[in-house]
Amino acid sequence: MLELTSLTKKFGSFTAVDDISMNIRAGDIYGFLGPNGAGKTTTIKMIATLLKPTSGTVLINGIDAHRSPEEAKKYLSYVPDQPFLYEKLSGMEFLLFVSKMYRMGENEAADSIREVSDIFEVRPWLNKRIEDYSQGMRQRLVLAAAMLHKPRLIVIDEPMVGLDPRGAETFKEQVRLVAKNGTAIFMTTHQLSLARDVCSRIGIINTAKLVYEGSIEELSGDGVERLEKRYLELTS
Repeated sequence: MLELTSLTKKFGSFTAVDDISMNIRAGDIYGFLGPNGAGKTTTIKMIATLLKPTSGTVLINGIDAHRSPEEAKKYLSYVPDQPFLYEKLSGMEFLLFVSKMYRMGENEAADSIREVSDIFEVRPWLNKRIEDYSQGMRQRLVLAAAMLHKPRLIVIDEPMVGLDPRGAETFKEQVRLVAKNGTAIFMTTHQLSLARDVCSRIGIINTAKLVYEGSIEELSGDGVERLEKRYLELTS
């Protein structure tokens, strides 16, 4: 579903991402971990076609994302760590706007909006302007919008920002459900407990290079403490 081959990004003489290759399959929940400045967000922006690689390729559902971006993005949802929202729109207007970007029919959009707004418990707020939303409610709305068109690949940068414990648990449950139905999830997080709870596979990047890739069981063994220890060893 997502294949990166020798992906590299340079800014002048600085290499932000150095020759990364990975293959995320349908149904994978892939945790992309690493310290600040390691290259996580740069990698995600290349996947989402917001940055052009210096070299290497990004394939989404077999489509070259940088040669055919519109075609590739039909299968993609991207949630940045600081998502932009149109403050003067209501939640409903924002979700309708997203549905039209993906060329969803009126009935399909209405059914999907009803479904995702119930899942993320934002329906009571849909007629209010986004400027009146709390940070956690904004994050719920963004996650609902990301799942609106039932993408085959969801890329999320720090998904738990602003979520209260209930919202965090809802996110975990929904991620597991969509992965079970064949959607691939690629997410960055600094919360190792989240990676342990939901991820099936882990990649760790440090100083622009992929230093580990494997199953969560191989890395963490029987608990989060071992995961923390191995993570610190690999990123020291």
